Amino acid sequence: MANSTTFRSLKNTSLIIILIMSVFTSCTKESLEEGVNLTTADAHNMVAIEQELLVLINEHRDALGHNALAFNEVAYAYANDHTNYMMAEGTLSHDNYNTRATKMANEVGANHVGENVAKNYNSAEEALEKWLESSNHKKTIEGDFSFTGISVKEDDNGNIYYTQIFYQ
Repeated sequence: MANSTTFRSLKNTSLIIILIMSVFTSCTKESLEEGVNLTTADAHNMVAIEQELLVLINEHRDALGHNALAFNEVAYAYANDHTNYMMAEGTLSHDNYNTRATKMANEVGANHVGENVAKNYNSAEEALEKWLESSNHKKTIEGDFSFTGISVKEDDNGNIYYTQIFYQ
């Protein structure tokens, strides 16, 4: 029952943050119920996408009876660094994952670390849908993790890169 109450509180807080951000920073007139369209998104909207994706992932986890993932700044920093790396390379990858996971685990005292990456999905909903269609990505989303950070960025060519890092 505590997990359900905690999740509802996290979900409500996350939804409020997303709504506030969309009202004050969005350049589009789409509602959050329709999702944020990444083709017209700017940097502020990318933050809204990150938050929306976390809410969607936590809703999925809750439906399975799993704990909600809490946002973690250290995981976000590592996810953000990897998103920048993929943008610079111009390709989707898990390059340097072992080094990244080891450094982060040492920094936060994690027992284990997981990572999902994606490229060029037009909404948080689409990214989650595609991750759930992949057995490895789905396993990570549904894994025994407590903390996460999600980085979503658009490069100068309009390519959208996603990195989500999980840890327990």
